[in-house]
Amino acid sequence: MSAVTPAPRVRDDEPGRSLASRLGTLAVAFLVGLVYGTITTVGHRHAWQLGEVTIPWGLVLGLIGVAALLVGIRLVAGGRAAAIAAAVGVVGAVALLSLPGPGGSVLMPSGVAGTVWAVGPALIAVLVVAWPSLPSRDTRRA
Repeated sequence: MSAVTPAPRVRDDEPGRSLASRLGTLAVAFLVGLVYGTITTVGHRHAWQLGEVTIPWGLVLGLIGVAALLVGIRLVAGGRAAAIAAAVGVVGAVALLSLPGPGGSVLMPSGVAGTVWAVGPALIAVLVVAWPSLPSRDTRRA
């Protein structure tokens, strides 16, 4: 009996992909992260007021979205490089938009929501990028 060897996974650091393909993947991941970080930085302050309870749905959905974006890019691209590029885009947008504008206006005022939004995407990015790679599962059965 011969052992069935699993098909190799294509990773973003393997020589089977061209340099242009890898650079294109990184550029698209960065731009997607930049756009997502910009949109969610603007929308993270949305909240519902139900009596005395405030539900920060913009912040919650923004953090869930950052996690989903980075995990999805890491799974689809097959490696950490594209997830790092997207994380740099998200965290860069958050950092840039946290600075005061020319007139002194800010998108992220001091407070719990602003602090969580300033730190949350970076922590999520570290977790997603540092998470160990799972072994690929062979779908063929003996």
